[in-house]
Amino acid sequence: MTSSTPAPALDAAGLARYIDHTLLKPEATQADVAGLIAEAVELGVYSVCVSPSMLPLTLPADADLKVAVVCGFPSGKHASSIKAAEAALSVSQGTDEVDMVIDIGAAKAGRFDLVEADISAVRAEIPAPLILKVIIESAALTDDEIVGVCRAAVAAGADFVKTSTGFHPAGGATVHAVRLMRETVGDALGVKASGGVRSHADALAMIEAGASRLGVSGSKAVLSGAAVEASANPAAY
Repeated sequence: MTSSTPAPALDAAGLARYIDHTLLKPEATQADVAGLIAEAVELGVYSVCVSPSMLPLTLPADADLKVAVVCGFPSGKHASSIKAAEAALSVSQGTDEVDMVIDIGAAKAGRFDLVEADISAVRAEIPAPLILKVIIESAALTDDEIVGVCRAAVAAGADFVKTSTGFHPAGGATVHAVRLMRETVGDALGVKASGGVRSHADALAMIEAGASRLGVSGSKAVLSGAAVEASANPAAY
């Protein structure tokens, strides 16, 4: 989806399939994750996204639900070999998707060759059809840096670029960043908007800008907004 494409009219079920239902709080327990999974199944979201120490997950046998896990989270200031090992362990424990954090400092220094090498090291441990998403922390980057990192992700064989961890003080996803990321990667990669997507309006704005996936912790509130909108404007759905 390009930035010139209007957002589709999405009911709650349609919007749910964009969502990685996320729980990454350091204080999260196994009981919290079990609750996340139950809510994810109830809402019909695409996946759950958790910390690697929460793996392996037990999903209901008939659940249409993917498992995503973060890697090098949240700072990205890990040796590439450590990120690669973390990704490999997550794959061995049943994850379907890995969301890795790049070394933001390398991007700020203009060392996109190092960013590409970092991504490539993790990619090598995630065989297709497993998915690699690259968290670029867009709020901490200039536009030129966003473009450079996105190009590195394409060159390294990533499947998605993702705006944010949701933990950086610079902030989370913005419509501008999502649009720029989509314009840079074209149709070659997915774009995930994460960090600060808290309402139905936020979700639609990110999708209209080019997001093909959303990282959301408050999924029920976002999808409740979609249901209200569909009830108010049935002709649009």
